Amino acid sequence: MPSTLPPSIFNDVVGPVMRGPSSSHSAASVRIGRLARDLCGGAPDSVLIDFDTEGSLAMTHTSQGSDIGLFAGLLGWEADDARLPDSAAALKAAGIELEMRTAKLNDPHPNTYRLTMRKGSLDHSLIALSTGGGMIEVIEIDGTPVALHGDYAVTLLDVADNGESTAAILNARDDMDEVQIAGTAPVRVICKAQEFVSDEDLTGMPAVNRVRRLDAVLPVLSRRGLTVPFLHASEMVASGDPTQHKLSDFALEYECARGGIASEAVLEQMRKILVIVRGGVQEGLAGTEYADRILPRQSNGFAAMLESGKLLDGGILNRAILYVTALMEVKSSMGVIVAAPTAGSCATFPATCLAAAEIQGSSEDEILRAMMAAGLIGVFTSTRSSFAAEVGGCQAETGAGAAMAAAALVELAGGTAAQGLGAASQALQNVLGLVCDPIANRVEAPCLGRNVAGAANALACANMALAGYDHLIPLDEVLDAHRAISENMPRELRCTALGGLSVTPTSKAIEARLCGTDEGCGSCG
Repeated sequence: MPSTLPPSIFNDVVGPVMRGPSSSHSAASVRIGRLARDLCGGAPDSVLIDFDTEGSLAMTHTSQGSDIGLFAGLLGWEADDARLPDSAAALKAAGIELEMRTAKLNDPHPNTYRLTMRKGSLDHSLIALSTGGGMIEVIEIDGTPVALHGDYAVTLLDVADNGESTAAILNARDDMDEVQIAGTAPVRVICKAQEFVSDEDLTGMPAVNRVRRLDAVLPVLSRRGLTVPFLHASEMVASGDPTQHKLSDFALEYECARGGIASEAVLEQMRKILVIVRGGVQEGLAGTEYADRILPRQSNGFAAMLESGKLLDGGILNRAILYVTALMEVKSSMGVIVAAPTAGSCATFPATCLAAAEIQGSSEDEILRAMMAAGLIGVFTSTRSSFAAEVGGCQAETGAGAAMAAAALVELAGGTAAQGLGAASQALQNVLGLVCDPIANRVEAPCLGRNVAGAANALACANMALAGYDHLIPLDEVLDAHRAISENMPRELRCTALGGLSVTPTSKAIEARLCGTDEGCGSCG
């Protein structure tokens, strides 16, 4: 389902900065693990993890990085920590007892984490969702329904009365953004703010008998009175003539309002992302190795053929293919990447944008603005649909990535916001219904080919939009169709490794080889 919060380009679309094969798995799980650790007041003594057999995680939690991410979060690590591949061993070395189970739990979301933990003599439980692109929602703590997204410092108070007096005191504070009363036994007061409620602040509140603090895990925090100028492409068009403005103008207006910061700070944040993308391309071209991957290094061969003139003339597209391959190889070797909008589609938009910018000789400011334009298309996608392959197949990942890339290319070419919206609409129309069926249950193939195809799709649609081709269907309506198709797509074709290419004999043979068994990994289907 679409997010109920105003998305942020740097929370929901261009980020997180991470390691691992999948943002829905290995980045979101880090954030869930960190919140679970905070709930316990430190690393738990034991943890029980339950996955629904009817969801996605029961089949993919090992091979797509949920385990290593969750363990890292429980240890207090970040999503880009170099130790991430070794988190299972580190969890064991820390003396944390681990049990993992699968059962039919009837969870409504395919990426549901159920954690039951013990710290000292106290038990804690948490249910959380990975909602796509590294975003999360905690929906239950110790049996109490909550709605936490990692965008606040949360102070959780167990109180001995009905909570109204404590909530009234906290609501009167200027620095408190939201105070909620939830649960019955015990009643819990949930305080959301930029900073925690301190022990000193709780003086004089005798009803409070337990305090826990959950730190924010997103880079852009929310705040009281948060408003954004628009949430949908149609609202953007109504707010200003898209034929007279760049899409990046609207993107900067949006993110400045969402983050409460000036445009210079927004562009500086995007500059940091660009540095990581450039570094990833160079790392990939220099060569990567990793034992648990199915594709060998291939970018060097493409680079050599391109340099020698032995490839068909593809212009920008050939450099985009090279950069897409390099970034995907970094991802598959547990290097640092930017999920943009996801790890599985981390190369479509950034690599294509960078390749086109270099060929055209674009300035750094022009690149940053093109990336902002792409980010705004991601905001519209997040608002009306989803990036999660477990929800909508690969149309949700490389489909969104292609739409974002198309808008970025229009921006680099000097096109208008109207042309950027048209290019994004056409690019997404071209991939509606695209399934997610990872070979050997790894996020490598056909992901690489679909990232490359997304680059070609984006380039074609950008040029079509610039030339005045009619995309016919407005972006909002395409996104509504995107969501409806997701809802009707069979579970077997939504990143469960239960259908499509995932179950071909060759795919199963590769999976078994990597797992060292005749059948494949226990969580690989």
